[in-house]
Amino acid sequence: MLSNFDFSVIVSSLPYLFGQGMVFTVTLTAMAAVGGVIIGTLLAMARLSGIPGLWHLAKGYVELCRSLPLVLVIFWFYFLVPYIGAYLTGASTPIQVGAFPSALITFMAFEAAYFSEIMRAGIQSIPKGQTAAAQALGMNYWQTMGNVILPQAFRNMLPLLLTQTIILFQDTSLVYVLSLTDFMGAASKVAQRDGRLVEMYIFAAVVYFAICFSASYLVRRLQRRVAIIR
Repeated sequence: MLSNFDFSVIVSSLPYLFGQGMVFTVTLTAMAAVGGVIIGTLLAMARLSGIPGLWHLAKGYVELCRSLPLVLVIFWFYFLVPYIGAYLTGASTPIQVGAFPSALITFMAFEAAYFSEIMRAGIQSIPKGQTAAAQALGMNYWQTMGNVILPQAFRNMLPLLLTQTIILFQDTSLVYVLSLTDFMGAASKVAQRDGRLVEMYIFAAVVYFAICFSASYLVRRLQRRVAIIR
């Protein structure tokens, strides 16, 4: 099978694979990670606030997202939200959201559930005496979180947040269901166009492995440094 392996197909496709496919994958990963961390932090704070009803909603949201496959959520948002939006606004036709906004919002909302659990663990790792000291200085719950607890929680949880981002990088390949051209989608299109499935899928696997393995190695080194500082 590998005796007819054609490297020229890979070489000629590099500008398309990385110039369009990988750029899209990295952009989606970065934007979804930032949005997911922000939303996840708010969810974690809501779950730890003790406010009746608020923490129930946050917990229910997290449990719902963690119980559903991501590809199903992508389908739901892309196909159902336009009709829901039309119903709520009274429009006669479905509201056009677009493939990329749908993918971005879906990844942000879905990954927020996982980021929230990481942040909740980070917040709970901070000694309760610091919270008591901040309250003694007259800070309310949100001021205590923003000025005292969260900066330390982010430092403690940074390796885990980066690890979840690596998983997010891998999950972005699911945007193929919306016909978006990420790195995996670009490799698949070249493979189908030139009839070189073996070459393109092996190359895609090697690239994903190299990026994720290197990133995981750097995260492990960062984790050791953070552990020493702490």
